[in-house]
Amino acid sequence: MNVLVLGASGFIGRHLTAALRSRGDSVVEASLRDPAAAANASLGCDAVVNLGGEPIAQRWNESLKERIESSRVELPRRFLEELARLPKQPATYVSPSGVDYYGTSETAAFDESSPPGDGFLARVCVGWEREAAHAADLGMRVCILRTGIALGTDGGALGKMLAPFRMGAGGIIGNGKQWLSWIHIDDLIAIYLLAIDRASGVMDATAPNPVTNAEFTRALGAALQRPAFAPVPTFALRMMLGEGADLLLKGQRVLPKRVTEEYGYPFAYPTLDKALANLLSP
Repeated sequence: MNVLVLGASGFIGRHLTAALRSRGDSVVEASLRDPAAAANASLGCDAVVNLGGEPIAQRWNESLKERIESSRVELPRRFLEELARLPKQPATYVSPSGVDYYGTSETAAFDESSPPGDGFLARVCVGWEREAAHAADLGMRVCILRTGIALGTDGGALGKMLAPFRMGAGGIIGNGKQWLSWIHIDDLIAIYLLAIDRASGVMDATAPNPVTNAEFTRALGAALQRPAFAPVPTFALRMMLGEGADLLLKGQRVLPKRVTEEYGYPFAYPTLDKALANLLSP
């Protein structure tokens, strides 16, 4: 199979391209920043995986929010418009979305049947998914993965947490009750391969056992054998990240219903302790 990966240089993209090549697929890499060139790169490809997007873990201002939305809504729209001009399109289009689609709650549990929330990232995810769904108008099978926090030591959120936790400076964020819907990078990549090969529609790409921030903090501190008692002040997060601090102070409990019940995916790392033991063992 020939697969076009947009955003292949990112954390998930690096792991996905390695997995594709290891199973014998050919990978074409391109950037969504040039939608016309990216569309032309799809010629001869069987599938497109669009991982492009402005990083969210930055200090938020109006300019950044515009880039976040444009990279996930406007650029995919332009890419698909360019794709429509080609004599032949790939058979499959895979797009991420985010669990932020559901909004935030300390008490509710969400799955693919749940309605969207109404915050900024929820609205971005709705637009992101709407544009991805238009690939079906070109005769493509479409799969959208609402992805949680991907855990790996070479990037992503965990990669950024390791240094302070190893120094004993890790701690609970806010009240610690906010949910964290996470997934081991290996399980996430396996679900992406499932999406490329045969899945369709919207699926939650999260582990089946989400945890609260307090539970995550205790588990990571224990895995590293380091204390994790220093609370992270809310005001400090607000100063560093602005409105983006809500990414850490609020969360959602998301359950991968379709992945487990419809596709029978057997998670290699269904619990956080097992995931961290794998990632952090010597």
